[in-house]
Formats: sequence, structure tokens, C-alpha cells
Amino acid sequence: MSVQVYILIQTDVGKASSVAKAISQIAGVTLAEGVTGPYDVIMRAESPSMEELGRGVLSKVQAVPGITRTLTCPVTTY
Repeated sequence: MSVQVYILIQTDVGKASSVAKAISQIAGVTLAEGVTGPYDVIMRAESPSMEELGRGVLSKVQAVPGITRTLTCPVTTY
């Protein structure tokens, strides 16, 4: 079983495309696309555990230049 999250990302003006491209290169990221609305990029990631997700994926996402704010939404499976 793995942990899955969606992360909604706000970027600096004009940076959505470069942020999405950089994020899509991070291991564990399964989707990274530009969107319109209050957020500029939405991404999906998965990892074997929440700890590994934080260390291996989220820390790298937060280091991408151009990101101003993120909102992490864990996926609940039924």
C-alpha cells in the first residue's frame, strides 16, 4: 500500500510552466500540470510511506524555484 497526495501549487507570475516541468522530473511525482484558478499547478505523487513522501518528494517540490505556496491533500481510498 502506498501514500498518495495531490498538491495544489501557487507560483510566481509566469512560472507555472517551468514549475510543472521541474516537478514532473521528481521521482514519485505521477502528474504535474498547469491549471487555471486560484492555483497554478496541480500535481499528484505517491510513496511507500508518509515519511518517505515528506523526505523524498515534498522537500524536493518545496525547493523548486518559483513556488510561492502549496496545499497538500492526502488521498483517501475506500
